[in-house]
Amino acid sequence: MTLSAQYHGKPILQRNKWLLLRRLTQVGLMSLFFIGPLTGFWLVKGNLNTSLTLDLLPLSDPFIVVQSVLAGHLPEITAVIGAMIVTGVYALIGGRVYCSWVCPVNIITDVAFWLRRMLALKQGWRPKRDSRYFVLAIALSISFLTGTIAWEYINPISMVHRGLLFGIGAGWMLIVAIFLFDLFISRHGWCGRFCPVGAFYGLLGSKSLIRVQAVDRKACDDCRDCYIICPEPHVITPALKDKSTMAAPAILSRDCTNCGRCIDVCHVDVFRFGALANASGKVKQFSEGVRQ
Repeated sequence: MTLSAQYHGKPILQRNKWLLLRRLTQVGLMSLFFIGPLTGFWLVKGNLNTSLTLDLLPLSDPFIVVQSVLAGHLPEITAVIGAMIVTGVYALIGGRVYCSWVCPVNIITDVAFWLRRMLALKQGWRPKRDSRYFVLAIALSISFLTGTIAWEYINPISMVHRGLLFGIGAGWMLIVAIFLFDLFISRHGWCGRFCPVGAFYGLLGSKSLIRVQAVDRKACDDCRDCYIICPEPHVITPALKDKSTMAAPAILSRDCTNCGRCIDVCHVDVFRFGALANASGKVKQFSEGVRQ
C-alpha cells in the first residue's frame, strides 16, 4: 500500500502535523514520570495506571479500578476520584484518544505499520474487531474469579514503562512479539483487534463530543489515502460516503482513535476536528473555517 505522490505535494510539516503532535504528547507524558527518579523533583508520582501530580491531582486508569472492584478490593478514595476525572475527560474527548495520544505501545505499532507499507506487505490476517471485547470480558472475568488485577500481569503498557525506567527485562519479549505480530501477521492487529484497554476506552468515549468530521466531503476525489493511513479505516465510510439526509458528516464510530492522520494526508482538506452540536451527529466547526 502506498500513499499517492506523498499526499499530492503537501509540505512535510503539514502532512504530519497531527502525527508530530501525538508523538510530542506521548513522549512528553512519559517523560513526566521519569523526572522524579532521575532528578529527585517529583512533578508526577506513579505511572499511567495511577499517578499524583504535584501532590495534588490524582489520576487513575478506570480500567484498573474496575478490575480492582471486581477482584474484591475497595480502591482508596483518591483512586476513585482519579478514575472519575479520567472517565470524565475521555467521555468528553473520545475514549480511544488514549490509544493514539497517550499509550506508548501505539508508537511501536505505528512503526510496525510504517514498515509494512515500506515493505509492501499484504494486509494479512484480519481477526474480527469484536475480538478485543472478548479479551476485555476475559480480563474482567479473571479478575473477578482470582481476586487479582489480572490484566496487569501481561499489560504491555506497564511493561514499556517499567522497561524504560529500569532497563531491558523479560517484558520486552511481549513488546517485540506485538511489533512482529503487527508487522508480519496482522495490520494494526494488536491495538485494533485484541487490546482490551482500547476496547474499554472505546466504550468509555462512545458518546464523546470531539470528532473528526468530513466537513468538505464534496471535495473528495477518491484517492483513498485516508483509508490507507487510518488504523480503523471502516470508521471513515459513513461520514465520507453516506449521502443520505440523515447521515452525519462526523466520524461517530467508537473505534476511531482521533489520531488525525486522515486530516494529515488529505490533500483536498476534507477532514477537520470538530465538536458535536447535537445527538444526531451534526458538527460545529471549532478549528478552521470550512472551505467554500
